[in-house]
Amino acid sequence: MPVIKEILFDCDNTLVLSESLAFQACAELCNEILEKYGRPERYTSHELLADFVGQNFRGMMVSLQKKYNFTMPEDEFNTYVDRELGAVIQKLEKAAEPCPGVMEQLDHLYKEKKYGLAVVSSSALSRVQASIRKVNQDKYFPPDHVFSAATSLEKPTTKPDPAIYLHACKAIGVQPGECVAIEDSKSGAGAAKNAKIPLIGYVGPYIDEGKEKQESMAKLLKEEMGAIYIMYDWKEFPQALKAVEAS
Repeated sequence: MPVIKEILFDCDNTLVLSESLAFQACAELCNEILEKYGRPERYTSHELLADFVGQNFRGMMVSLQKKYNFTMPEDEFNTYVDRELGAVIQKLEKAAEPCPGVMEQLDHLYKEKKYGLAVVSSSALSRVQASIRKVNQDKYFPPDHVFSAATSLEKPTTKPDPAIYLHACKAIGVQPGECVAIEDSKSGAGAAKNAKIPLIGYVGPYIDEGKEKQESMAKLLKEEMGAIYIMYDWKEFPQALKAVEAS
């Protein structure tokens, strides 16, 4: 296996505890859309997170239309994308916090200077920047090493499409096999897998949904997505990285 040169971090619920905040804003807009199109279903932020974790809002709305069998005009679709981004950023700038233990690991990696560090997210670039800036992580990632599937690509997409990972590797100047990705969701892990990037699965935040949910996600990331190591806590990261480099 090639030597690992770059560590590629997902952002939401991997670096920053942002998903629950973002899904509060998303649920409000999704319920507005469902009401507008005459659908009786309504989402709480928790239910929306369970159904669409790992997708950006653009991908979420595509899935919502398929699930409830309606079609939005493109201009209306884009208006909702713009509204969601502003609402989410407002919540993140007020209340986002880093994932427990991640700051210590980032600080060590940054000082060690053995690996390049990058963020590779499905979320819009302004949202990612707001998240890492709020929790003081922006100092660890050069601006040209923060990538968004919704913003950085010529054609916006979302994970599990590997396009954003392949774009990031090309922009940084590394091969996929010279990287390791850290992901917490099926869609994110799928993007890394489809890009042929070695994967570390992170399931720390799932404990808030219960041990059973955490274990089921750990199993999915390991068995279906091929994660080399499953982290329950960021303090395990040095061991996880050694496992990747030894594989």
